[in-house]
Amino acid sequence: MAELECVVEAKNTLGEGLFWNTKEKVLYWLDSQGKPCIQRLDPKTGAVRRWEMPDEIGSFVFREKGGAIAGLKSGFYLIDLDANGGKGAVELLQDPEPDLPDNRLNDGKCDRAGRYWCGSLDNTGGANGKLYRVDPDLSIRCMETGVTISNGIGWSPDNKTMYYASTRADVCWAYDFDLAGGTIANRRTFIDTSGLPGKVDGATVDADGCYWCAMVWGWEIARYDPSGTLMETVRLPVQHPTMCSFGGPDLDILYIVSTRKFLTPEMAKAQPLAGALFALHDTGAKGLPEPFFKG
Repeated sequence: MAELECVVEAKNTLGEGLFWNTKEKVLYWLDSQGKPCIQRLDPKTGAVRRWEMPDEIGSFVFREKGGAIAGLKSGFYLIDLDANGGKGAVELLQDPEPDLPDNRLNDGKCDRAGRYWCGSLDNTGGANGKLYRVDPDLSIRCMETGVTISNGIGWSPDNKTMYYASTRADVCWAYDFDLAGGTIANRRTFIDTSGLPGKVDGATVDADGCYWCAMVWGWEIARYDPSGTLMETVRLPVQHPTMCSFGGPDLDILYIVSTRKFLTPEMAKAQPLAGALFALHDTGAKGLPEPFFKG
């Protein structure tokens, strides 16, 4: 039976961006809002380190040549965590949405060809979000439009299917994915959350092709098979999990982050672990290594 552990009582305003760094064998994650930062946990020692960011940050991935690339509210940035005596430095690459000041970049991951896919969200409650692909030459292409909140990006182990959610629209889509060309086609509904308390947020795909997603508002993590059939749910002590991703030396620990931003003072008192980093052990599943950006 799976066992849930609270690893860090981080009290993050909005936990996001889990990334198990296979080179360093440590876990990174974000606090997107409040005091935006990149956080790192060394599981061997329990030590946590933080790097402040200049703006709200939705996701980031490491670069093969060193450093990272990230999606912040004000655009895509290159990040060097070692610069300035270890305090870090950021460099704006491009703001893809200068005409949409109410949007911000949110969920993002690399495909296995080393491209960074990152989508935006519409803070007005509309559907002006978009999905972008950043190529290794640092060029940026819009790949999807009409999105409420970009979330749930992931790929099947055979690289033939890509998953992407428009959270507020109650849908997670599946696309035919071409790894060589970096293209998506044949969009169809993979998960429909209409009528459910939980909505698809950050997600990951395990080595068997099953899709694990945080069900924000729903108190749980859900696991779906490749056909979109619900296999199981795992109840959590927090109402708003925001992302899950596999990590650990054997990629068999499902890490989970969460948020406090939607809680009233009464709700926060009843959920003291909201905003924490959790680890789910003994799921029987294993993840796949998170790719690095080739740019």
